[in-house]
Amino acid sequence: MERIGFVGLGTMGSAMAGHLARAGYPLTVWNRTSGRGSALAELGAAVAADPAAVAAASDVVLISVSDTPDVEAVLFGPRGIAETAASGSLVIDTSTISPAATRDFATRLHSGGVTLVDAPVSGGSEGANKATLTIFLGGEPAAVERARPILEHLGKTITHFGPSGSGQAVKAVNQVMIAGVYLAVAEGLILAMKAGLDPEQVVSALGGGVAGSWILANRSAKMIANEYPLGFRTSLHLKDLGIALAMARELGVALPVAALTAQLENSLVARGYGDEDMSNLARVIRELSALD
Repeated sequence: MERIGFVGLGTMGSAMAGHLARAGYPLTVWNRTSGRGSALAELGAAVAADPAAVAAASDVVLISVSDTPDVEAVLFGPRGIAETAASGSLVIDTSTISPAATRDFATRLHSGGVTLVDAPVSGGSEGANKATLTIFLGGEPAAVERARPILEHLGKTITHFGPSGSGQAVKAVNQVMIAGVYLAVAEGLILAMKAGLDPEQVVSALGGGVAGSWILANRSAKMIANEYPLGFRTSLHLKDLGIALAMARELGVALPVAALTAQLENSLVARGYGDEDMSNLARVIRELSALD
């Protein structure tokens, strides 16, 4: 059984690492903020002093951090993974970052005999906790097949799309699509409420038709209550849309709905709502519609 390392124990990473510990993998973990590894230590994981120590104790290292600069830091910064990762080892990056940067990181790691698979995930904290994530893979076929048995402990739908960066590109597409659905659900619900309709009855009726979606089923209650406990941070989705919009500019693609959503999310973050679930897009529509 491969020795697993896990770098980044936030909401997503701690849940994913926990599944690997319970699956019986020898596990070594690290998080920038100390103390996050204590629950994993109770499951038998070793807590390392830095990413280099994780890599030294591991055959495969998974990463789950917030943004492109964070991935670069844990890979190539002082006491980073690249310092001690043995030739033949594998890095699986479950973060959502730039496809172009991913290709660069893969090339840099390859020079030391280390292979990178990009494996961004979709499904939010619920999917991480239930091990039902959707995982988008990019990388060499042999490395992907090596990663797959590990990732099967974390998700249900695991798809390899092509070479390095492909998984990140698909995640960008995912984030563009959900932006439009979140915004459309928010607009529709506020329209229903302003029209004097019972919004819960509307959700129940529409859920069985073409308007039905995971977002309608799982996030409409937050929009109706105007309360947005954490599922997926608005600030992180805004970061992801930045990646998608940059990719679109490079390819000459117009993304008007994604651009509008990013503008609305930017206003929410600026007002201190960045740590709420991104269904708080409804907060903006409620305000613009004088619902509250």
